[in-house]
Amino acid sequence: MSALFLGLDVGTSGVKAILVAPGGDVVASATTPLRMSTPRPGWAEQDPEAWWQASVAALRDVLAQRPDDSVAAVGISGQMHSSVFLDRAGQVIRPALLWCDGRTTAECDEITRRAGGEDRLRDWVMNAALEGFTLPKVLWLRRHEPDAYARVATVLLAKDFIRYRLTGVLATEPSDASGTLMFDPARLRWSDELLAAVDVPRALLPDVGGSSDVLGRVTGEAAAACGLAEGTSVVGGGADNACGAAGVGVVAPGEAVASWGTSGTVLAPTARPVVDPGLRAHTFCHVVPNVWYVMGVVLSAGGAFSWYREQFARELASPGASARLDAEAASVPRGAEGVTFLPYLQGERTPHRDASARGALLGLSLAHTRAHTTRAVLEGVSFALRDSVSILQSLGLAPASLLLTGGGAKSPFVRTLQAEVYGLPVQTVNREEGPAYGAALLGAVGVGAFADLAAAGKATLTRSALEHPDPAAHRAYDDVYARFRASYAAAQPAAPSAQR
Repeated sequence: MSALFLGLDVGTSGVKAILVAPGGDVVASATTPLRMSTPRPGWAEQDPEAWWQASVAALRDVLAQRPDDSVAAVGISGQMHSSVFLDRAGQVIRPALLWCDGRTTAECDEITRRAGGEDRLRDWVMNAALEGFTLPKVLWLRRHEPDAYARVATVLLAKDFIRYRLTGVLATEPSDASGTLMFDPARLRWSDELLAAVDVPRALLPDVGGSSDVLGRVTGEAAAACGLAEGTSVVGGGADNACGAAGVGVVAPGEAVASWGTSGTVLAPTARPVVDPGLRAHTFCHVVPNVWYVMGVVLSAGGAFSWYREQFARELASPGASARLDAEAASVPRGAEGVTFLPYLQGERTPHRDASARGALLGLSLAHTRAHTTRAVLEGVSFALRDSVSILQSLGLAPASLLLTGGGAKSPFVRTLQAEVYGLPVQTVNREEGPAYGAALLGAVGVGAFADLAAAGKATLTRSALEHPDPAAHRAYDDVYARFRASYAAAQPAAPSAQR
């Protein structure tokens, strides 16, 4: 019998639970799928109670795989920004508005106006008011569902809601709080200045603890539901992107990681808060104390490819569909012979900050095949992430290489494509459990199994050899990337025609 560390990740497409042995091996894994509701175009919601039921199912499944072992600590990761509205009894008031929900453009404008402009937002919360963040969702609820808003006693984030159901404790930690637009990442506190400007009570927000601090223990009721032992330590955990970076060892300045999940990110840790003057990228707290990160976000990365595969390659049998599509894409030249894909299926964050942007396939002719469109989709996602790489470089955060994780790391063809598009060497890591692994390491640090996350990563992670791009291929992609950038106007919705 051994003591294991449990990582739980509350994602958009599912809840994942893993058990990690003291040496770093993942000894059990379970995932329970989730569905996203889109009541209107650009809207995205999920029921927090569905997160809890999926968490219970994943926990029971993973624990059943190791019935003779105990769990020393639990770490939780989760989708950022998504708003959980609770009443005074701790009951969910309405479905959560998700990170990819784009309904709050008017509220973002209101926040910017009431704050006194983006320069003030930069000073107070280090980020622009964007539709995905939590504060605009609070204001949307106040404007459009005033009866529901009147009942709100607490606003939580996804992983904090699951910790609340496990422990009965209302709390958050800096990495997730940074994505609410209500937290000051530089001063590590809720921004009383911005809350006052928009007239949102500080009392709606939970206390903030450390990502590796024990913030609660499993209650008897939760233990009976999910199978964890009563009293098990539950640490603060972290936002999915920060936990994902921790889970592959990107916790120190000078490094960077590019991730393909449903969304895509490029994340670079910093030793001090660094803010993009144009607020095109985000500045958030890392799960490591006294470390921040700058991150560019593509709202549809793996999500764009999944959509494409479902709509254009449904006849291909899974799990071999992606490999077959990769082979088709590799059969056509770089640049897909003029086909360009814009991956803005849910709007876009970096660099455009445009919730109304939409996807497009451009340049099609009768000579083109699915192989061309597949290559264009993979290149389009990579070009969108290159936008973020370019912003990091402009801020002086110029990594010598990129660690790849998520769906874009699994395929040799896509790894090579990314290296050529970015013009940087790429590598992978031996752990591909995503944010759940970083959350498990936070739990291990929280109960003293490792001195800190750097020590945890050193003991558990191994990186592959660098894969260097062909310089000529990178130069060839410069022209194709320029074509991609010039095509952004096609992502704008057409103006309604005038009435005659």
